[in-house]
Amino acid sequence: MERTREFLKSKKGFTLVELMIVVVIVGILAAVAVPMYRTNVKKAMASEGVALMGSVRTAQRVYFAEHQTYCTNANVAELGISTSGNKYFASFSITAAGAAAFTASTSGTGDAAGITVTIDQDGTIVQTGL
Repeated sequence: MERTREFLKSKKGFTLVELMIVVVIVGILAAVAVPMYRTNVKKAMASEGVALMGSVRTAQRVYFAEHQTYCTNANVAELGISTSGNKYFASFSITAAGAAAFTASTSGTGDAAGITVTIDQDGTIVQTGL
């Protein structure tokens, strides 16, 4: 019996307080990490829209070289841009176009809803909703 008491006294372990402290620390780390993760996921989704707008700008520059004006939304099919492989940005529109400038934009769908990417003739990209 005496050996059993000595064995129990010498046994090491964690107390409930120590375990609760670890749980609190993990909770604080998770509270910081989850918003950062979500922000990075949205930025990754927006990169698809940036790539699409880059294609639009390139096509607009080719169109301008041939016609001395930028393509309008009415004849956007002449740009020949396909969005069939896109997951979050499936369409775009040319919001303003003329002989000297254009502005195009795309809005996210699904998980990327609320993200908008715009570009102009100079290649200035503006992302909103991140």
